Amino acid sequence: MHITLDSTTATDVAADIRFPEGNRWHDGRLWYSDMHTGEVFSLRPGPGVQPRLEATVDGQSSGLGWLPDGRLIVSAMESRTVVAVGEDGAADVFADLSGVESSLLNDLVVDDATGRTYIGAFGYDLYGGEELRPGPLWVIDTDGSHRLAADGLVFPNSANVLPGTRTLVVSETWGGRLTAFDIEPDGSLAGRREWAALPGTTPDGSTVDRDGAVWVCSVDTGEFLRVVEGGTVTDRIEAPGRCAIDCALGGEDGRTLYLATADSYDPAVTARTRAGRISSVRVEVPGW
Repeated sequence: MHITLDSTTATDVAADIRFPEGNRWHDGRLWYSDMHTGEVFSLRPGPGVQPRLEATVDGQSSGLGWLPDGRLIVSAMESRTVVAVGEDGAADVFADLSGVESSLLNDLVVDDATGRTYIGAFGYDLYGGEELRPGPLWVIDTDGSHRLAADGLVFPNSANVLPGTRTLVVSETWGGRLTAFDIEPDGSLAGRREWAALPGTTPDGSTVDRDGAVWVCSVDTGEFLRVVEGGTVTDRIEAPGRCAIDCALGGEDGRTLYLATADSYDPAVTARTRAGRISSVRVEVPGW
């Protein structure tokens, strides 16, 4: 598949968003963060359906996941914490990384097999114009304790555990690649290797399908790419003039790909425009 994202190829699911992040399909609903407002929403896609506000965190919100006890967790980027959301929508600190991490936290993924969470950090002050430095990947245990899992990643971003494996694949946004690790029984990461080199791209949000291919966004080039190990791109969706931010496979049969885009990742711009939206297209291989 090679298509351009427009009104003839895609269906709009949600709009009037500043910067849609953290796309997840969970419990029959699409969940996402509006990163530049700190709000988390969910919706059951359909004509005229409005998003439901699930939580609000202080500062920017990004990655979403669910703990073994069913609680939603959200990466609260500016406070360098991961918060857990109760049934009443109140957000309490689950893990506090502010004592060990000085840069903004980024996306996260929960390893469903163990309940552990992997979360990256920028590594430097992107918005302040600081010179790029590599960033870390942290692992958070189910009790909220945390430790360094890997370092030296070039803007670690979205991550996925490949189906039927103990392999974690991480986007390195400014590195133009997807990097794989073996997940050890204690949650540590080993066997670091290049899973897919994607020169000329800026890998951001991602999701994995049943066959172990990764759909990954290239934020600066406005593309959504289905990539297999080794770097072959089997499918490409172009969003000209847009930032391609995140994606998730879901829907009743798992074959709906939800695509998050915006006109900028600069909070000063999105505050004026609110041009972020989530669209959907149908794909051949379902999520898992």
